[in-house]
Amino acid sequence: MASAREMRLRIRSIKNISQVTRAMEAVSASKVRKAIAAVTATRAYASKAWQVLTHIAGQPGRQSLHPLLTERPSPQNTLVIVISGDRGLAGAYNTNVIRFVTRRFNRHPSPVHYIAVGRKGRDLLYRLGKTVIAEFSNLPPAPAYADVSAIGRIAVDEFLAGKYDEVFLVYTDFISMVKQETVVKKLLPLEIDGGERVEAYNRANHLPAAYIYEPDESEILDEIVPRFTGLQVYQAILESLASEHAARMVAMRNATDNAIELAAQLQIEYNKVRQQTITNDILDIVGGAEALSKVASQTVGGEHG
Repeated sequence: MASAREMRLRIRSIKNISQVTRAMEAVSASKVRKAIAAVTATRAYASKAWQVLTHIAGQPGRQSLHPLLTERPSPQNTLVIVISGDRGLAGAYNTNVIRFVTRRFNRHPSPVHYIAVGRKGRDLLYRLGKTVIAEFSNLPPAPAYADVSAIGRIAVDEFLAGKYDEVFLVYTDFISMVKQETVVKKLLPLEIDGGERVEAYNRANHLPAAYIYEPDESEILDEIVPRFTGLQVYQAILESLASEHAARMVAMRNATDNAIELAAQLQIEYNKVRQQTITNDILDIVGGAEALSKVASQTVGGEHG
């Protein structure tokens, strides 16, 4: 059993850790509020942009409307954009993203290459021996569209160049403070039937009517299709940031509760050890007093004899 001094040092160390985790929980709570505000502010626009893309893709002659809408039979190469975090201490957030990616794409029929957004995901992909063609880390705490537009632009350019025949987006969808779900979305070419939002849109609108473009169809589509595609990447990054901060806040709260509980248990053990030490000291004193009493009585008896 550890000594009282060792237990006292351990209790102090655990209490210091609980103070750190409590501070990190407070920081994450502040960041997640800002992240939720950013997600809420852009979610309606991103959802509407996704509906517009779906509407365009559902029109007659979609194959000739824009190259980003053209299906390619028998894809030869696949590109996956994986969004994770730059830092750890967020529970299973980063691990869940990479586990989802490996489960979804390890047996993909075509070779898969990756764009890693976030240092943790990048490191895990490298460790698993995956091919990462680009990586983006150390993004601003509150990224603007200009900060991440290069990610969507790379995906669009690589698809248009014919290097990849399909592009997927893997991110963590923020549902609530205690629930975040890793999802995959086919980014290019756009799938009409892909995703719950698209299916809900099609059910609500039945067969979409054809758009009338003014002044020129090709100019409008050349502008909005790549831009709206990049917007989906930006929205996914905002969703993932909110999910990361929420996961870290919950993880730090659990760590604080566990540290407090462990410190309380160790305090009880320390009190037992301390009580046992005091009891032993008292027994030693009593034993010494009895020994002295016996010696004194023997000495007095010898003198009388």
